[in-house]
Amino acid sequence: MSNADSGLVDDVRAASRLMVRELGFMEATVAATDYPPSAVHTILEIGIRGPLTAMQLGEILHLEKSSVSRMVRKLIDSGELNETVDPDDARIKPLSLTAKGRRTLAALHAFGRHQVEGALAPLSERERRTVREGLLLYARALKAWRTAEEKMPAAS
Repeated sequence: MSNADSGLVDDVRAASRLMVRELGFMEATVAATDYPPSAVHTILEIGIRGPLTAMQLGEILHLEKSSVSRMVRKLIDSGELNETVDPDDARIKPLSLTAKGRRTLAALHAFGRHQVEGALAPLSERERRTVREGLLLYARALKAWRTAEEKMPAAS
């Protein structure tokens, strides 16, 4: 990118920071729960994808194994998650939502939908589509860049 694009880059960075703050990710707990962002995302991902192992969660959420282990333990202890043992391989321990976890998931979806609907309400249909397409493009671009960076050899 050229220096002429630095204004664009700065604007996207500023908007990204504002979105993070407005979505509540700078707070100790998120989405009207008592949980930090990583725990909220864990409940959402298991709720959307179905049972996942701690290793799969780490890959999806880009978290270290030790962070995932501590967070999963807290969610199990709080009654949100259930850990089972795979009957074919005792080393595999899928995590699933408990009844409490499914209620929390429903509350998270309701909170998120309310927040997004409120933000989109004053926009025209065209502006709403622009927001959706822009966010999808940006999210895909961020993922593609991170994936390419991970494949680059480490500088020594």
